[in-house]
Amino acid sequence: MLDIFFERFRQKHRTVPFPAATPTLTPRFRGRPFIDAARCGALKGSVCALCRAACPVGAIRLESNAPALDMGICTFCGLCARACPKEALVFTTDWRLASTSREALLIRPLEYASGKNSPVTQSLPERPERRFLLPELPITATDAAGGSFKRSFRLRQVTAAGCGACEADLNVLATIVFDMARFGMDFVASPRHADGLVLTGPVPRNMREGLIKCHNAMADPKTLLAVGACAASGGLFRTDQGHASGQHPEGILPHLPADLFIPGCPPHPYTSLDGLLRFVGRAVPCPE
Repeated sequence: MLDIFFERFRQKHRTVPFPAATPTLTPRFRGRPFIDAARCGALKGSVCALCRAACPVGAIRLESNAPALDMGICTFCGLCARACPKEALVFTTDWRLASTSREALLIRPLEYASGKNSPVTQSLPERPERRFLLPELPITATDAAGGSFKRSFRLRQVTAAGCGACEADLNVLATIVFDMARFGMDFVASPRHADGLVLTGPVPRNMREGLIKCHNAMADPKTLLAVGACAASGGLFRTDQGHASGQHPEGILPHLPADLFIPGCPPHPYTSLDGLLRFVGRAVPCPE
């Protein structure tokens, strides 16, 4: 016991300063995707769908020959970015992926520009630069219970056939490093004590009834948060044939309405914490 005490004393303060300070992320981190309209060959009249063909989960579709990447399906493997001959598609280091709008997770081409009112306030470099931030995705802060979630937000996590990755990164939020409890957030054992249900996994047939029962057991006001690509859309288990037949997992939307989507495979703890804070109305300073 004394050894543990002295080791913690030696390590000193371990909790990250987020959201007061910008997160420190590895240069290899794949965050929010960006499609450069000035580079994309499909927008210049050429027939190019290499990024779509490279995607193993069908997260990219064509809209009037322009690529549109759905973060609700994307596993952030990076194969599409490698396949693009013009380097028009890059994964930035922007960790802010969460949104209360499912439609907002669809990434469409933007242009680099300079100026405060531009979509991306940065001049176009000779090569795509990953270290920049995009405009925040919309998150409508919940005003349920007169804004009481702002000070106390208890979550019940339900794994609907998840692989364990999203669950592990959610568990990290309760450690001394991220310490979500300092914001009044915590995971509870019973849906009776929860304000929000955090869903992970693609929701297969055998989990649907249990998920709905757990949601119904929660007292009003209640919220539902879909964490990870599987919860948002079915992820790796999603197929076009499954959508038509109803036999394959499709995530949460066909069964219950989701109030917040946190995409990723799995989402980084910073992504989840940022989404949770903004969802309950806690201000997160915009990085410089």
